[in-house]
Amino acid sequence: MLLKIYPENPNPKAIAEVADVLLHGGIVIYPTDSVYGIGCDIRQTKSIERLARLKNLKPEKADFSILCNDLSRLSAYTRPIPNPVFRLMKQNLPGPFTFILPAGGEVPKLLHGKRRTVGIRVPDNPIIVEIIKELGSALINTSVKDDDEVIEYTTDPELIHERYGNLVDLVIDGGFGKNIASTVIDCTGDEPEIIRQGLGEVK
Repeated sequence: MLLKIYPENPNPKAIAEVADVLLHGGIVIYPTDSVYGIGCDIRQTKSIERLARLKNLKPEKADFSILCNDLSRLSAYTRPIPNPVFRLMKQNLPGPFTFILPAGGEVPKLLHGKRRTVGIRVPDNPIIVEIIKELGSALINTSVKDDDEVIEYTTDPELIHERYGNLVDLVIDGGFGKNIASTVIDCTGDEPEIIRQGLGEVK
């Protein structure tokens, strides 16, 4: 199913419909402030396993991130964050950044593997922010990649639907996405380190 939602004024009824799909274990493709993402409710273990199978990965080997609608529930998914790191996150989020942090108690154990770290994102996109708010939880997220050797990410939601429509429960058409992923900042060492320069420029 392809569902059109306009980012300028997301339809509350459509947002509730998407949240309901996620709440009942569905997998959804949605726009972010960078590339299109694919994800599920963080509380749904079977959905996380299904998402990993879609990517041909074991859950503990997958580089899934966690999408939140703001920083208020950060303590659920990370261990205590040093003040300088929190200030850095606050300055740059919402935005196209993924912050790597030590994993907290509510991160599903099947994602831990040996790393014990987690990527946190707060995207600057009204559609996905409203969905997460309505869901009252967080999303396990990964990027929608393209098989093309030149173009890494698919930006057209209709093409995404053609490819993934039978594999997921819902695809949101929120307009064309970008083809550059988020900037990844590792905050588990003594100093934050950019390990992938993407769309975001650190403030």
